[in-house]
Amino acid sequence: MSRKITARIPASTTNLGPGFDVLGLALKLYSTITLEITENDTEVVVTGVDADKIPSSTENVAFQAVKHIYTRSGTPLPNGLKISISNGIPAIRGLGGSGTAILGGMLTANASCGNPFTNKEILDFASAIEGHPDNVAASLYGGLVISMQENEHIHTIKLHCDPSLHIVLAIPDFTLSTKKARDILPKSVDFKDAIYNISRSSLLIASIATGNLDNLSIAMTDRLHQPYRSSLIPGFDDVVNAAISAGAKSIALSGAGPTIAAYCLENSENVGIQMHNAFKNHNINSEIKVLTSDLDGAVVTTNHD
Repeated sequence: MSRKITARIPASTTNLGPGFDVLGLALKLYSTITLEITENDTEVVVTGVDADKIPSSTENVAFQAVKHIYTRSGTPLPNGLKISISNGIPAIRGLGGSGTAILGGMLTANASCGNPFTNKEILDFASAIEGHPDNVAASLYGGLVISMQENEHIHTIKLHCDPSLHIVLAIPDFTLSTKKARDILPKSVDFKDAIYNISRSSLLIASIATGNLDNLSIAMTDRLHQPYRSSLIPGFDDVVNAAISAGAKSIALSGAGPTIAAYCLENSENVGIQMHNAFKNHNINSEIKVLTSDLDGAVVTTNHD
């Protein structure tokens, strides 16, 4: 067994408007998870962004993911494990933080056990824990990933995003649980709304694949989840309008929110300023990040003592 393995996992923004639970885009914003076999008791250490919101115990999903891989591989769980999480992703903000922890735990444990599982199998395991594949698929493979689930297996295709596309994140200073954001959704949707989303998500994928980014303004609109979830985010409409007025091509909730993502080919800095000001008008502070897509996905490194 290797004594120390580290995984660097990119954040992700998902749905991109109409691609609910299907589309995920990896971002150049990272957390790292290090698994170390020690002679001490099991320990989970969390540092970095929002460390106070992440469990420093065996309740942490990274530890549960490590345990899952050891169990599935038939490898005895070492008596002494240290899991160190250096978190760079705002927690519970719709940026795939839980998915990065799950992947980090699984990938480091897999390497520690001699890599018995392929990345495709890791994705199946991680999606089962996360409950949907979009975040973990993007964070694992990088780029824009289209995911679908058939029985217990996830099928994916990865596309490369034009590097000129900048993603401006307005990350408000409050959290929104995925459960709350899902509970507000209707149990059924109108047939016309289903067609609306299918047509736009198809156009969005084709636009990314062909580099025709002028279509983003119409391809990233949605009727399935954002009209409902936006009510949970004070100032949502004003932030959207501010971003579009400042030159954003399109704008969408990041995952379940509350982070709002604007997609820009120019004026990205000013778009961020205007989004921040719009939130501020509703007495909400926000952090602005201007990012591009990560194309590498998860990277695992091993150090032997």
